[in-house]
Amino acid sequence: MKTRIIGSVAVILFAFLNAAATYHENKEDKVIYDRIISELQANTDKTTAELVIKAGELLMNTPYVAHTLETQPEQLIINLRELDCTTFAENCLALARTAKTKKPSFKIFTNELQLIRYRDGVIDGYPSRLHYFSEWILDNDKKQTVKSLSNSISDIKFTKNINFMSHHPDSYKPLKNNAVFIEAISKQESNLSNNELYYIPTEKLESLKHKIKNGDIFGITTNVDGLDITHVGIAVFKGDELHFMHASSKAEKVILSEETLYDYLANRKSATGIMIARPL
Repeated sequence: MKTRIIGSVAVILFAFLNAAATYHENKEDKVIYDRIISELQANTDKTTAELVIKAGELLMNTPYVAHTLETQPEQLIINLRELDCTTFAENCLALARTAKTKKPSFKIFTNELQLIRYRDGVIDGYPSRLHYFSEWILDNDKKQTVKSLSNSISDIKFTKNINFMSHHPDSYKPLKNNAVFIEAISKQESNLSNNELYYIPTEKLESLKHKIKNGDIFGITTNVDGLDITHVGIAVFKGDELHFMHASSKAEKVILSEETLYDYLANRKSATGIMIARPL
């Protein structure tokens, strides 16, 4: 245990000392940040997971926009005006963790976002971003921004050869005609496929949902060849029913789901279950 803690602290310190020298933002992002952090600071007695929920509520109805991170060369993109499912979860976690610090600042927020979004918190080209959400959970568990819960909730292994990006490079603008990036991504996919991954199958979700808490971040696993996760959300209970907040491409904005998470999964042929992590 001590070894893991020391190693994780070292990773975090390295990431913060090497935080992005430059990042891209719009003036409106700082305005949105100030508004949200002010609200979160009034609730610092709450857990990080509870603050994740609060941040999500304050980002409700933000437009859904895909591919906002696809700029080259790779840099930290700050965009609180437009969100997809992953950037929604990342920003909520970064905002919540920033609010828990002694003196929250926009710089701390950007450091937190970089730490969460990139492998070991370090930006080193397109392949350094955590593109696969199962690896996002593993890497952020190592950095102690979240705790991976799938194994403790369900001991069912998620065994799959993950290779979607390297097998479909034309679907990713930075990968197209870039053999160096494709090779790097392929190695990452191989390492990820060899990791022990666990998930909660759809058919077991109702019986295990009592082990999930408000603010837990989850990824929806898929039967699509070579892919691990297709969508990301934040768990929200309405009474005893498990719903979720997410940036919805169908609704074209951030919403709280009307249907339960179980019904959402059951109504989608490609969905097989969830991987889940708790904000720390």
